[in-house]
This record gives sequence, structure tokens and C-alpha cells, in this order.
Amino acid sequence: MILEMTRPVQGGLRQERKLEAVSNNLANADTTGFKKDTLSFDKQFKAQINKDFSQGNILTTGNPFDFALSGKGFFKVDTVEGIKYTRNGNFSLDSSGILVDQNGNFVMGQAGAIAIDGDNIVRDLVVNQAGEISLAGDLIATLDIVTFEDLRKMERDRGNLLSYKGNTTDEIQADNAIVQHKAIEKSNVKVVEEMVRMIDYHRMFETFTKSMMTFDEIDSKAINDVGKLR
Repeated sequence: MILEMTRPVQGGLRQERKLEAVSNNLANADTTGFKKDTLSFDKQFKAQINKDFSQGNILTTGNPFDFALSGKGFFKVDTVEGIKYTRNGNFSLDSSGILVDQNGNFVMGQAGAIAIDGDNIVRDLVVNQAGEISLAGDLIATLDIVTFEDLRKMERDRGNLLSYKGNTTDEIQADNAIVQHKAIEKSNVKVVEEMVRMIDYHRMFETFTKSMMTFDEIDSKAINDVGKLR
């Protein structure tokens, strides 16, 4: 019965990994710029987590330091661990007037960190679709928005950031990305779809569990009853 038991065990483990991915997606359904995970398995049944970089809905906020991206591309932020990438454009100014993300990391412009200083920033700040930031009509910086040919090398990091597990020289300017000022990109998780997947995976997990219990009962009966003298 060992072979028969192996199959439902493997199937149950696969469903468990799928449930973990779906649960994480649902937990981040309201996380700005979050990209959902999908799970696949290779020929050796090794789990592979893939990211779905499809567009999330754009929500207008009216906040002058909110930026949403449409199309392929990522904002660059400078952290203590080096350059990271994100689709979360919910930014603010620190005490020095530097544009930062929610974790205090510098948001990178094409010439470095972006300093915004003026008397009426909320009124005078304008950002066009190319990511050019102007204050009172003067161009002060351009957001550094980049992408990569192989997005499979993008891995999730802390604080809704992404790391690129390749050579940083692979960066290319995301020329087709469109910046929408005073807006944010919502998560691309569709709650109803993820809930349907969760129910389906849970049912399959229960099926494999019942199969394991059945084989275990058969084994126990064989050990206890077979060979007994009648």
C-alpha cells in the first residue's frame, strides 16, 4: 500500500501549497500595488511560485503624492539593502522634503532622490504621464520607472517591495508606462475568483485526506487480521 499512499500524500501537499498562495492573495486584496501569486509544479512536482503582473484597477485619491502606473514598469526605491522595486505609488515627503515610500525609503528619480520644496506644493505640484514632476511650472525631477525582459526573476520582498534576482544592468526604461497623478493602483487580486479557488483546493485537499485515511485503515486491517487462524 506504500505506493497507493504516496499519491494522495503528494496530492495533498500540492493542494496545501495552493491554499497557502490563495490565502496570501486574499490577505493582500487591499494592499496597494500588490501582484497576486499563482502556483505551478514542474515534472518533479516541485512548486514554482509565479507572479501575475496584470494591471490592477486605478483609484483616484486626490493626494498630490500618490502615483499610479498603467502598463509595464516599476518605481525604484533606495533601501538599506539596495535598490528595490514596487508598484505601490502611495508616497509622501519626509522631514527634509524628500519623496519617500511608506517605509521611509527614497523614491528614485532619473537623477537620484527627489527633493520637493516650495510654499504651495499641494497646489503647484504637477506630474505628467511621462513621470515628469513640475512645481510651479518648473521641471524638478523625472520618476525613474523601469522594467525587465524577464519578470520571472522578480521576487517578493518585505513591505510590498520586489527584488530582482539578476543583474541590475538588465534594467530598461519603461517607456510605455503611464503615470497617473493623484491616484494609486489597487491590488490585482479578484476576491471572488480567489474564494472560488480556495473552495476548490480545500475540497481536493479533503479528498486526498480521506484517501489517505482509507489506505491507512486497509493497512491496519491487513496487519491485524491477515494471517490470523480461524
